[in-house]
Amino acid sequence: MTTVPTTRVPQEERTRAMRARLLEATVDCLVERGFTGTSTTLVSERAGVSRGAQLHHFPSKNALVLAAVEHLTVVRGAELAAAAARLPTGATRTRAVLEMLGDHFASPVFFAALELWVAARTDEALLAAVAPLEQRVGREAHRLVVDALGADEAQPGVRELVQATLDLVRGLGLATTITDDAKRRGRILDQWALVLDTHLQGSPS
Repeated sequence: MTTVPTTRVPQEERTRAMRARLLEATVDCLVERGFTGTSTTLVSERAGVSRGAQLHHFPSKNALVLAAVEHLTVVRGAELAAAAARLPTGATRTRAVLEMLGDHFASPVFFAALELWVAARTDEALLAAVAPLEQRVGREAHRLVVDALGADEAQPGVRELVQATLDLVRGLGLATTITDDAKRRGRILDQWALVLDTHLQGSPS
């Protein structure tokens, strides 16, 4: 009988996979239970990781959530970049850009980030981690929208229009946490697409 050798997964890879499971479980808990309802015990159970192993890497809830903040930053950037790569060209592009942003700011990833924003308002340690990361996300999202719309920020008012676009879709995403009125959101985005096409038509496409 021939013995088939087993392939051992390197410790570093196992550790990386375990941390990823913990961070994904943290994000899921934030979406489903909010910041207050998220606990290290619940996260470790959901991730299938022993309590001892979880505490070894993240000794407190804040340590776990702070790591999840960084993880969320990477996930949000990757999701937007992937969606931008699928955008159509031509007359429907502006509306498609808005739809992409609207979907992103009504996604579980945004809702998890929102939980962190609310918690950070009264938690100095969490705020210290969340604020710079959110600034980075904001800069990256702004640049992505500029590129997607082919906007020329050298033109007066264009930078403000891009920022207003992000503020609009973020606000619509926030409203979705209370009630999902897709038809109203669609009408708003239809009108904003007309505004952008009117004011950005002088920008290079």
